[in-house]
This record gives sequence, C-alpha cells and structure tokens, in this order.
Amino acid sequence: MLADPAPTAQLSVACRIVEKAWRAGSTVLVQHADRAVLDTLDALLWTASEPGFIPHEIAAEAPALAGTPVILNTGSGPTAAVDVLINLATSVPERPELARRIIEIIDTDPARRAAGRSRFKAYRERGFPLESHDL
Repeated sequence: MLADPAPTAQLSVACRIVEKAWRAGSTVLVQHADRAVLDTLDALLWTASEPGFIPHEIAAEAPALAGTPVILNTGSGPTAAVDVLINLATSVPERPELARRIIEIIDTDPARRAAGRSRFKAYRERGFPLESHDL
C-alpha cells in the first residue's frame, strides 16, 4: 500500500515500476480508463530515464506489444501476452490471465482503497497468486 493518497504519487510509483520492468527487458501494459491520467504518466515517462526516455505509446486498445515495449492503454486490458500489467483502473481488466505479473498500486484514498480491495478479492477468486507490499 502506498501511504501518499495523492494521485500523482501513484503515477510516480507506476513510472518507477515501468522503468524497472523496461530495463529488465519486459513488456509493460499500463491500464487506466482516464486518458488525462495516462497523458500525465506519458509526460513522466518522457523524463523518467537518464539519459533519454522510456519508449512507450498511448493506445485505446492494447496492441500485441510487438514494437513498443510499454503501452499506456485506455481500453479494456491486454489482448495478447504481456510480462507486466500495471492496473491503475478501478476494475479488473479483461483477460488478466494474459499478464505474467499484475501490479496494483493502492493508496490510502478511501474510494481507491475500497476499489482495490474489490479487485484483490476478484483476483483471489480467480486463483491468482497474491502478494502485498507497503511502500
């Protein structure tokens, strides 16, 4: 759980996770329904890595991740296998089983925390192995 409830804190953590996964050679799909939030994350990714940036694109539907290692997705979730799915949306993405690893960044905001608990329960009911970490 992330102690800072500011939405920008959640995006900063997501940016660090994206960079770490990208540097490890993983494909990454970041899921959020709000394009404005993904635009903010897009700006962070342009300045996150020294030197340069993290190669990424914004897509309404998740492509097969063949050319770009990081996709910021406003659609319904992965449509092909992905190494890391960072779910910033309020619901469980469609076809989460296509992700080798799913990361949820939950903070102390009451509404986002309740939605996170609901997603945690849904993942558990589907048999996903779960871990939680305090940040």
